[in-house]
Amino acid sequence: MGSFFAYRDSCPSIKNILILDSEGKRVAVKYYSDDWATNSAKLDFEKSLFTKTMKTNARTEAEIAMFDSNIVIYKFVQDLHFFVTGGDEENELILATVLQGLFDAISLILRNTVDKREVLENLDLILLCLDEIVDGGMILETDANHIVGKVASHNMDLDAPLSEQTITQAWATARDHLTKTLLK
Repeated sequence: MGSFFAYRDSCPSIKNILILDSEGKRVAVKYYSDDWATNSAKLDFEKSLFTKTMKTNARTEAEIAMFDSNIVIYKFVQDLHFFVTGGDEENELILATVLQGLFDAISLILRNTVDKREVLENLDLILLCLDEIVDGGMILETDANHIVGKVASHNMDLDAPLSEQTITQAWATARDHLTKTLLK
């Protein structure tokens, strides 16, 4: 049993993945560490991180910053700011691979229209992406095609009768019908 925990401690781990909008507000966030015990501590961290990075030019490629004894890899696309946080002992390349896998998977799911509106309209799929990439801080997958394949298998047949759908699928179906009704 002890060797498992030693292995887990030596594995790279992610403390959080954040997707914020151009004003620093939450779009999709997942925390995997107890470093921020309360929701207000998480919001303070997000606000401080956004303020520190907002003037940088992280549009062409990912940037690296040390922030509150953490390594943060971040990238800005359209009106979204993507962040992956690890401890100060983590390998920046591994964190950058997680960020790139996340961004590429979201790009595939949203057919290259990566902006706040599209992410919010497909939030269930984006959150599934986060779950497929990291679980409890441990990195599971960084290949965008594998991530999208797993997300697609979770979100299979939305045309099935409501009685055969999961709750998530039923909500997605209801949301789609509502959206189509509102857009007419």
